[in-house]
Amino acid sequence: MSAKPCLGPRKSFAIPARKLPAGAIDTHFHVFGPVDRFPYAEHRKYTPPESPYEAYIELAGRLGIDKAVCVHPNVHGPDNAVTLDAIERSNGRLLGIIKMNDQATFSELARMNALGVRGIRFAFNPEHGGELDHELFLRACDWAGELQWCIDLHMAPEDLPGLAENLSRLSVPVVIDHMARIDPAGGIEQAPFKVLLQLMQMSHVWVKLSGADRITRSGPPYDDVVPFARALVDAAPDRVLWGSDWPHSGYFDASRMPDDAALVDASYAFVPDPILHRKLMVDNPARLFRIR
Repeated sequence: MSAKPCLGPRKSFAIPARKLPAGAIDTHFHVFGPVDRFPYAEHRKYTPPESPYEAYIELAGRLGIDKAVCVHPNVHGPDNAVTLDAIERSNGRLLGIIKMNDQATFSELARMNALGVRGIRFAFNPEHGGELDHELFLRACDWAGELQWCIDLHMAPEDLPGLAENLSRLSVPVVIDHMARIDPAGGIEQAPFKVLLQLMQMSHVWVKLSGADRITRSGPPYDDVVPFARALVDAAPDRVLWGSDWPHSGYFDASRMPDDAALVDASYAFVPDPILHRKLMVDNPARLFRIR
């Protein structure tokens, strides 16, 4: 299959304007390749350049990130080997969220739990294609409950209203990626965002204040995203998370590729209060992912 090449992350040596709190945790990044060891899935939407484990560790050091959660990317399909390899190589610095297929067994997931996996991801937004497999989703929720894992969802905002009732009934932690990809142009009062705020009233629902570069209409410093992030923090200050989303796959226009230091700086615009910012960066993810 021929998949259009996309861009790799920006080559930058910038550091954030403000230092992250000690123990900062990045809850959303990916590793791609090396493809001679970890081939890309045949059926994929795009082909990213390799962005291996070593490159992320260098970035984490520059940004002041202490620990992180490696989220398995769709470009590697259902084979979680690249993500598990990164976790194993990190000496406890990384945890993981994996992709589960219908051939998975509970014993396999239990072995991954011992390695440091802490969740299962379902990515079914238009960028990735596909639909939510409800039967597999329910099985994943059952097993996640036994393993004390979360369910991680990457969806389009228009999917939220139809899923809200089912999500409200779950007992496992549900983490919604990239602020549900809300379009800032629709305003705070738009229906999908109202649904997201309603979900955030439930003690098992979490959201990542990540992907500002993906949803912004104005670009950095992401001023149009700030009201949405602050509303989510106001709704549930103990259940918001931050993620870099490195290496920012799926971009074909270099002008949209974010600088990771700017994304860190945006976290202070989202959460200016230092106590709440520490919750975002340290306390909340440590609690959800059982990080000591």
